[in-house]
Amino acid sequence: MNGPFKAAGPGKPFPAFSLEEFAKGMRADFRFAPLNVLILVAVFVIGLVIHLGIHGFDFNAVVLFLGSALILAGLVRLTQVWEAVVVLGTADCLIAYIAMRPDHNVLLITIVLALLIATSIQIAYQWERAVLLRFGKFRGLRKPGLFAILPVIDKIAQFVDQRIRVTDFSAETTLTADTVPVNVDAIAFWMVWDAQKAVLEVEKFDQAVILSAQTALRNAIGKNELATLLSERDRLGAEIQKLLEEKTSGWGITTQDVEIRDIIIPKGLEDAMSRQAQAERERQSRIILGTAETEIAEKFASASKHYENNAVALHLRAMNMVYEGLRQKGSMIIVPSTAVETMGLGALGGLTAFGRSPEKGSPEASSQDKEE
Repeated sequence: MNGPFKAAGPGKPFPAFSLEEFAKGMRADFRFAPLNVLILVAVFVIGLVIHLGIHGFDFNAVVLFLGSALILAGLVRLTQVWEAVVVLGTADCLIAYIAMRPDHNVLLITIVLALLIATSIQIAYQWERAVLLRFGKFRGLRKPGLFAILPVIDKIAQFVDQRIRVTDFSAETTLTADTVPVNVDAIAFWMVWDAQKAVLEVEKFDQAVILSAQTALRNAIGKNELATLLSERDRLGAEIQKLLEEKTSGWGITTQDVEIRDIIIPKGLEDAMSRQAQAERERQSRIILGTAETEIAEKFASASKHYENNAVALHLRAMNMVYEGLRQKGSMIIVPSTAVETMGLGALGGLTAFGRSPEKGSPEASSQDKEE
């Protein structure tokens, strides 16, 4: 539905009534802004002053004049169509004629002039262009500021906002190329650069842009796999923007950018992908560990060539290994007997034990005393 009354979707609140939005749409014939209300009341006040100057003070005339001004201003502000202006003006003239006869001439002229002048002066904001129709035909665009229209025969088809607009759209439960259902939310940045084409060639250009964006998003999702959607959001947005630009450029609309905000996948698939990622990291860690073991083995093989025909070097290396083990890991180490004989660890241990002085009171100290 055009105008401010729009059907609310599931889970969305019903939008509030907005006179400004109604005046900008196709349902209104003109915009009756606060400036127009002021002009209407001012003309009525001028007519009242003239009437009182001619016929003298009349309380009924004052109430009728000011009451008519307020009621007409409110009703025209709510309707903003020429039918309401004609009907309300005729009714007000009839009431004035019956109530003020025979002194009704000034009042009737005031009502007609007030309605014609107040509705013929229009204002467009800096970011707007007004599409003017005369007898149903396009007469041109009106730039920002004040401009005049002919009452009844002219119609402001629409006040077109030419600022950059941000529109959100989504594709719900759409299958990817690898048959994964996803929900994708995106936003589009677009603007109207030719108000004439947008209004005259497209019935509801804002809805047309949204629906076209949703279709382009669904097509892009169906052509790509889930991994591509998750990793290449910028490319997907650029692809959708290109498709939209090709379609909307003929409507006087340009799409500047499309951004993918969120990609929602089923909970079960999300858990499976998490487990897959953990398994992949475990595999990578095992590969790294195996690679390290291989490199270490290669280094040992290279080092063994230096000890192959050099018994002294091998002997020193073995002694160093035993020393490091005793120093860092404790006082006890198990080595093969052949290694002990080769390195002379028995004699070394005996010399170490011989070098120790027995503590006083120990069995060794007592046996030494007896021998002496």
